[in-house]
Amino acid sequence: MTKEKKISEIQQELKAAEDSMLPDFIAVYSEDPRVGVCKAVEQARKRLLRLEQERARIENLKQYERRYEAYEYICGIDEAGRGPLAGPVVAGAVILPKDCGILYINDSKKLSAAKREELYDVIMEQAVAVGVGMAGPGRIDEINILQATYEAMRQAITNLKVKPDILLNDAVTIPDVDIPQVPIIKGDAKSISIGAASIIAKVTRDRLMVEYDRLMPEYGFASNKGYGSAAHIEAIKRVGPSPIHRASFIGGFIEAD
Repeated sequence: MTKEKKISEIQQELKAAEDSMLPDFIAVYSEDPRVGVCKAVEQARKRLLRLEQERARIENLKQYERRYEAYEYICGIDEAGRGPLAGPVVAGAVILPKDCGILYINDSKKLSAAKREELYDVIMEQAVAVGVGMAGPGRIDEINILQATYEAMRQAITNLKVKPDILLNDAVTIPDVDIPQVPIIKGDAKSISIGAASIIAKVTRDRLMVEYDRLMPEYGFASNKGYGSAAHIEAIKRVGPSPIHRASFIGGFIEAD
């Protein structure tokens, strides 16, 4: 009899339940008339509905992967850090398994930092291959941010343990690459592979900027990640640029010699 179990115990059971356990939870407790249990069952139903909606969203996010399913290794490519005043531009390349079941992948900008970190670990564990490339501030100043982004993307592809058969890129066509490419506008929100690459690139870069913050705390890199916040710009004016600032990006904030 379910009434033998306290409502608080049932609530804890729901809290601890994995997604796969929700249908059984609902079946066991749906006939219990106690108000507290009814609320718990309703919570479980809502959670199950959200889960089904997320699975449907992820299936829609595989539209490009299905379109090019004749290719064995489909690789998503994206970058993080084209706009900041400091730090590298980082590119991610991810080949997911054909039967990928990872939920909640999305454009990294639409995810919380905690969710990105969580998904980073899942992607690294389940992906067929992951590659990362980057171009530092000096290289960005030397060849410009667009060319540096292409360079980082080529590095990411090279660093994959298997060679892709086709590339799904977020908006760009990468020069000097001998692999078929499909540029997709806002691809990180339309392709699960590109979304995964955006998470890898973003988390990799964010972690690096946190490390730079420990070395140079005056710029607030841990919070601004090198982007031009008011406090960051004020720090550049007050302290001067650091070794990781992009000279070609900060000319308007520092006085010429």
